[in-house]
Amino acid sequence: MNTIPLAYKILPEIGEALSNRRPVVALETAVVTHGLPYPENLELAQTMEKTVRQSGAIPATIGVIDGNIRVGLEQEALERLANGKGLLKISRRDFAQAVALNASGGTTVAGTLIVARMARIQVFATGGIGGVHRQAPFDISPDLPELGRSPLVVVCAGAKAILNLPATLEVLETNGVPVLGFGVDEFPAFYARHSGLPVQYQVNSVEAIVAIAKAHWQLGMKSAILVVVPPPEEVALNEDAMEAAITTALEEAHQQGISGQAVTPFLLGRMAELTAGESLRANLALLENNARIAAQIAQQLASGPALPL
Repeated sequence: MNTIPLAYKILPEIGEALSNRRPVVALETAVVTHGLPYPENLELAQTMEKTVRQSGAIPATIGVIDGNIRVGLEQEALERLANGKGLLKISRRDFAQAVALNASGGTTVAGTLIVARMARIQVFATGGIGGVHRQAPFDISPDLPELGRSPLVVVCAGAKAILNLPATLEVLETNGVPVLGFGVDEFPAFYARHSGLPVQYQVNSVEAIVAIAKAHWQLGMKSAILVVVPPPEEVALNEDAMEAAITTALEEAHQQGISGQAVTPFLLGRMAELTAGESLRANLALLENNARIAAQIAQQLASGPALPL
């Protein structure tokens, strides 16, 4: 394992798994601290970890506790992030302040990528990545450039549907991030299965994903492989109903002057209200589904020779 800063604390089980090349899946915590209400957020974190374990890999839930960057969280730490007050939403710009001020918080996709990359974890499961905002095209999530410099396989349900999906795909291309549709030829719209936007390649097996990832990195590329998986059909939202709810939520955010990092939590919360909980059910189901697929990918990656990343 490469040398990591003293602020990093790796759970012994995860350190041992990485040393012995056992499959490990990174999990974020911004969805716990800022994405879902309590107690659904705690139940989700526990379900994600359980799903990864049942699928043959070790979960590495990443967050910051009292200034320590934690790779793997005990139950007490998970509960603190799920039910704590004054928690930070931690991306690239926020780590120094969190560490220096002994703060606690959840890591975003970008923040989790940074930590996972440092710990040499190769697979990460999340819900939806950030992207280009609909009403502010200059507002581009740090997730996108971080994907461009993180050699991990990232499993998600596309970008959050509240974003400008065509522009997000363009920025992913600019950052050299291959987008693979797992069993589909279309970029999913997070809550909905269809966006009308094609993916770069359709892949139909975990083996194919791993083969592409290995070739990508062995050729000297340092970007992530983004594997997009639509939400399970039984919980996916109708596209028209989803768009109507998003439009309403965006208008309300504008009227209330909500901006910056507060936008996404507000929109996700209003989406749950406007869809009578259907968006929340879709979110929980797709996260669990992504964790299962990520564990399978991690197993396949661990079965081959180590890559010099």
